Amino acid sequence: MATSPALAPTDIETWTIRKLRTRIIPFIFVLMVIAFLDRINIGFAALTMNRELAITSQQFGFLAGIFFFGYFIFEIPSNLLLHKIGARIWIARILISWGIVAMLTGFSQTVLQLYFVRFLLGVAEAGFIPGILLYLTYWFRQREQAQAIASFLTAGPVTSIFGAAVSGLILDHVHWFGVSSWRWLLILEGIPAILGGVLTYFFFLLPGRPAEARFLTATEKDWITTELAREEQQRLATRGITAGQALKARFSEYSNTTVGTLVMIPYVVGLTAMILVSRGSDHALERRYHAAIPEMVGAIALFLLGTITAVSPFFSIALWCFVVMGVQNFMAPFWSLPTQFLTGFSAAAGIALINSVGNLGGFAGPYATGATGKWTGSLYGGLVFTGFHCWYRQCQHSRCGKELNSTRHVWGFGGAVTATSTHS
Repeated sequence: MATSPALAPTDIETWTIRKLRTRIIPFIFVLMVIAFLDRINIGFAALTMNRELAITSQQFGFLAGIFFFGYFIFEIPSNLLLHKIGARIWIARILISWGIVAMLTGFSQTVLQLYFVRFLLGVAEAGFIPGILLYLTYWFRQREQAQAIASFLTAGPVTSIFGAAVSGLILDHVHWFGVSSWRWLLILEGIPAILGGVLTYFFFLLPGRPAEARFLTATEKDWITTELAREEQQRLATRGITAGQALKARFSEYSNTTVGTLVMIPYVVGLTAMILVSRGSDHALERRYHAAIPEMVGAIALFLLGTITAVSPFFSIALWCFVVMGVQNFMAPFWSLPTQFLTGFSAAAGIALINSVGNLGGFAGPYATGATGKWTGSLYGGLVFTGFHCWYRQCQHSRCGKELNSTRHVWGFGGAVTATSTHS
C-alpha cells in the first residue's frame, strides 16, 4: 500500500487509532454477538424445551453450567495456541467448530445428550473471549484498551436486547416440518458462528499483527508497532505479572415474544452505562474503582432481588437494570488491569487463566441456583447468595487492586460467582 503524505505525530496517532477502531472493533463486535447468542439461547429454549424433555430446574442448572466446565479445561491451551498460530486461523477454528456443535444441540433427544453436547460446546468455544482480549492488546495501547474492550463487550447487552426479541419470535412462530421451535432456535442461531469463521479465515478480517494490516499505511504501521513495543518494554521493566431467567419467571404469564421484549430493557440501560464507565476509566487511567463500584451496585441489586420478592414485576425490571449495569460495567476496566503487567506468552496464559478459573463460576452459579430453586421452590433464594458473594468479591477485588504492584497478584472474575488470584 502506498504511504500517505507526511503527517504530524498527533495526526498519525489520531488517524491510526480511528482506523483500528473502525476496521477491527465492528467485526469483533459481530463475533461477540454471535458468541453471546449461542450462550443465552439455551435459556430461551428452556421455555418450551424443559417441558418437552421433562427437564427439572436442577437439571437445567447443570445443563447451563456444564458449558463452562468444558470451557475451563481447554481455555489456557486455546489462548496459547492463538498466540502462537495467529488470530485469523485459530479464531476461525473456534467459530466454525462451536457453530457446528451449537446446531447439533438442536438434535438432542434426552437430557443426557444435552449435557454431552453443551460440554462439547464449551470445549469448542474455549479461548474465544480471552483470545479476543489478548488480540486487542496487539493493536491498542493501555490508554485505549478499556474503550476497545467495552466496545466489543457491549455485544452482551446488545445480544440480550435483540437476541431476546428474535428468540421469542422463533419460539412462537417457527415450527417448520413439524419440528419443535426450540430445536429450530438452537439450529438457526448456530449458523452465524460458521459464517463468521468462514469470513475470518478466507477474507482476512482479523489480521494477526499491525504489520499485516492492509488498511494501515507504512507510517501508521511503524507508529503503532513502536508504541506497543514501548509499552511492552515498560511492562517488562516493572517485572509485573502476570438476568434474564428471573424476569422470564416473573413474567411467566406473558407470551415468549413479550418476555423477550421485556428482557431487553435492563440491557439497554446497561449498554449506555457501559460506554460511559469505560470512557471515564480511560480518561482517568483508573481501573480499580471503575471496576469495584459497579460490581457493588450489582451485588446490592441482586441481594434485593432475592429478599424483596413481593413487589411489582416492573420494580423487578428496575432492579435488574442495576444488576446488568453492575455486571457489565465492571468488565471493561477490570480486563484492562492484567495487560498493565502481562506481555507475550504471560499475557496469553494469564488472561486465559483468569477467565477460565472465573468461568467455573459459570458452572457453579447456574447449578447452585437450580438446586436452590428446587429446594426452596423459587430461584430468588440463589440471588441472595450471589449478591452477598459479589459484595465480598468486590471488597477483595478493591483491596487486591490497591496492593497490586507490591504483591504482584491479579484478581480474576468471570461467569457468575467466583474470584481467584494468579501468580507469576
